[in-house]
Amino acid sequence: MKPDAAMLFAAGHGTRMRELTATRPKALITVAGKPLIDHALEQVTQAGVAHSVVNTFYLGDQLAAHLHQRAGVVVSPETTLLETGGGLRNALPLLGSDPVFTMNADAIYKGPNVLDFLARAWQPEHMDALLLLVPHARAIGHLKPGDFFLEDGHLRRRANADHAPYIYASTQIIATDGLKDCPDEPFSLNLYWDQLIAKGRAFGIEYPGEWVDLGQPESIPLAEDLLGA
Repeated sequence: MKPDAAMLFAAGHGTRMRELTATRPKALITVAGKPLIDHALEQVTQAGVAHSVVNTFYLGDQLAAHLHQRAGVVVSPETTLLETGGGLRNALPLLGSDPVFTMNADAIYKGPNVLDFLARAWQPEHMDALLLLVPHARAIGHLKPGDFFLEDGHLRRRANADHAPYIYASTQIIATDGLKDCPDEPFSLNLYWDQLIAKGRAFGIEYPGEWVDLGQPESIPLAEDLLGA
């Protein structure tokens, strides 16, 4: 069953965007005439997911004002930066206890709707996480090594991670009940993923389209070229 809620991560400082985030949060940087957060919410709306939560911290008032009258969208403000795992756990009262989509707000896609694509492969009886993955050749603007190996759909990490063929493409479906066993302080979802990998409950699926990682200013024209803007 398709999750009925989505968590959008938009709290970070966006320091790699340099001067572009000096006076605005990264999620409000414009790509092809539209703020990044609106590109992400467009994916959510197209997939028919009615309820979204956006976490905020750095210049969060600006983002909250931008989203103020957006139907079905609520803000989860953070008084300290909680990272992805802590931010998701903090937002659970707004999201509910069922599995949810999560998305990073700094990504652009061209291809099938990413939420629909994940939902078609989601098998909650076997999975607690299903991550959208792309190979290096379709990871536009991404400058870091790979994240994962795939073995019969299961996520794996190995010592030679620099050669991992797949990169996490910013969107997933995840069950949240296990977050209660993670540390109380800010923590990354990588910690939770590793717990699920050890249990054999973390899976990945290769996205057939293109993905742009908006991690630095140089990625903006790459994303606009991809969108034909």
